[in-house]
Amino acid sequence: MRQAGRVGVPDEAVAASSGRLPLPLKAADTSPDRPWPVRHLAPKIADYVQKMPPVWVEGQVLDLKRWNSTVFLTLRDTDADMSLSVTTSAGAIARLGGKVDDGAHLVVHVRPSFHLKRGALSFAADDVRLVGLGELLARIEQLKGVLAAEGLFDERRKKPLPFLPAVVGLVCAQQGDAEHDVVSNARARWPAVNFEIRRVTVQGPRAVPEVAAAIAELDADPRVEVVVVARGGGSFEDLLPFSNETLVRAAAACRTPLVSAIGHHLDSPLLDLVADLRASTPTDAAKRIVPDVAEERARLTQARLRARAALGQRLAREQAQLDHLRSRPVLARPQSLVEQHETRVLALREGARRALHHALAQGVTEVRGLAAQVRALSPAATLDRGYAVVQRGDGHVVRAPDEVSPDEPLRLRVARGEIAARVTPP
Repeated sequence: MRQAGRVGVPDEAVAASSGRLPLPLKAADTSPDRPWPVRHLAPKIADYVQKMPPVWVEGQVLDLKRWNSTVFLTLRDTDADMSLSVTTSAGAIARLGGKVDDGAHLVVHVRPSFHLKRGALSFAADDVRLVGLGELLARIEQLKGVLAAEGLFDERRKKPLPFLPAVVGLVCAQQGDAEHDVVSNARARWPAVNFEIRRVTVQGPRAVPEVAAAIAELDADPRVEVVVVARGGGSFEDLLPFSNETLVRAAAACRTPLVSAIGHHLDSPLLDLVADLRASTPTDAAKRIVPDVAEERARLTQARLRARAALGQRLAREQAQLDHLRSRPVLARPQSLVEQHETRVLALREGARRALHHALAQGVTEVRGLAAQVRALSPAATLDRGYAVVQRGDGHVVRAPDEVSPDEPLRLRVARGEIAARVTPP
């Protein structure tokens, strides 16, 4: 029968009395055949934890409970999903003036301890301090400078909102007026708008992961054209999640245009700076995300009237210009452009005709004179007066008697023909 459960008996003695092999000295020497029992491992963890020095830890209070003189609370990291279970005295909490509740930021001086029976790690705080508003503001300003240096607040990276979104994503509290303000005012302006609503915790330790997850979920929905993060105001402490680095970076990573409507006029959470549009209140956000159908109808009516008036004025101006052009002589009587040229052409043509007739008449007279001169000097005229031209047989004109010989045939050319003759001796 095993005696491993006897308290105060060393494991080596138990192993020797039972005839089994001794336990490995180091954790690296353990194996499936030679494991450490729980009673052997737990004290080693307790000894290791007990050697750890006390440490100052900061976090956000979650699930604070009081039991007699002891206070149990969970200290949660604001940027990661990690937490510690802390116990402290009611007196340490009372020294803070009763300002500690869920969502408060604390700095505690804790010493870790390991419970052997439960195998659980716990932390006991001997000093508790409340993180002041001044320190929180300083941390927010420091984070603001870091994010601004990364360009997360740059106006050039902000996306314009769609003119008429069909589906609007809304991140709001599970209970509150923000949802009613956004939805009712938006539908009063544009009844056809639809909403995809994610109701989350908007303050306290769970606000950051829930709001960030809701933003990511709506951003992944292809139907959502704009995302609105709305909250109906609150104290500085209530709005701290909206200046959390994790939430701000989640908003910066959102590809869908994002509207911040926290509703706080005095202080602007960092979410307002990274959002594509900041609305002063949820009601203001409703006015920014959709147009007013009545205003748009009035604008269309005014635009139509202005267009009609502008068109009428343009037509009247063009008609007046046409009438002015038509009243000019050149358009009222277009033939006047060619009449003066026609008159000149006719005059030139008549002058050319007279000059030609004069030149022809002068030429006729001149030709007639030349013809008379030619006739007067022509041999035919001499022949008409009774003269004759004597020619030899070869056509040579005889001018002297010695140019012919007796019996030589001759031709006598008279005015109306020729006469054959022959030379006779004298």
